[in-house]
Amino acid sequence: MSNTLKRIFTAAFMLTIAIGAWRLDWIKWLAGAVAAGMAIELFAAVIRSKQKPPVWTLPLLAVVCVLFIAAAVNVGVNREVVLILFLIIAAADTGAWLFGTLIGGDKMWERLSPGKTWSGQIAGVVCGTIAGVLFALLIKGTFEPWLMWIGIGVSLLSQYGDLAASAIKRKLGIKDFSRILPGHGGLLDRFDGWIFVLPIVWLAMG
Repeated sequence: MSNTLKRIFTAAFMLTIAIGAWRLDWIKWLAGAVAAGMAIELFAAVIRSKQKPPVWTLPLLAVVCVLFIAAAVNVGVNREVVLILFLIIAAADTGAWLFGTLIGGDKMWERLSPGKTWSGQIAGVVCGTIAGVLFALLIKGTFEPWLMWIGIGVSLLSQYGDLAASAIKRKLGIKDFSRILPGHGGLLDRFDGWIFVLPIVWLAMG
């Protein structure tokens, strides 16, 4: 089976799980489980790495991961917020990949992520912002300017989460954090756009 087909089938499977969790009102538990899986992958990657980290690395990672899981569960309580974030991040991710590939141009940070371009980042922000605005227009039937700013902020944060994950992988000398998701790599590879988004949204929700 080609890698593209694997990605499609895996994405369909994940979407089915997400829809089921939405209908059963289990989004916060699904979010917490995914965040915990991301944390486990990160720990495993650091432990397996040939580069021995400083002694304080694992305790610090443990604190960060616990806070990240808490952010995922607490943000997951509000299903509408999760849906908006999902739409924005998915649109930003897709827009950045599609237009970055079509337009090309200068690299953002070639040493960390050779495929990411400034044109892709700009397109990602535009697409993510449009997704946020369309959510209000289609679901609520009104234009809500604050969602435009949310779209810009979340789109940027998601892309820098992607870069952060790339930097960690480059430092550890690995291609993917795991192979749990055929065609995508690991949970942390697939959901790296949420790394900065969830904690900041949790803080904003107060």
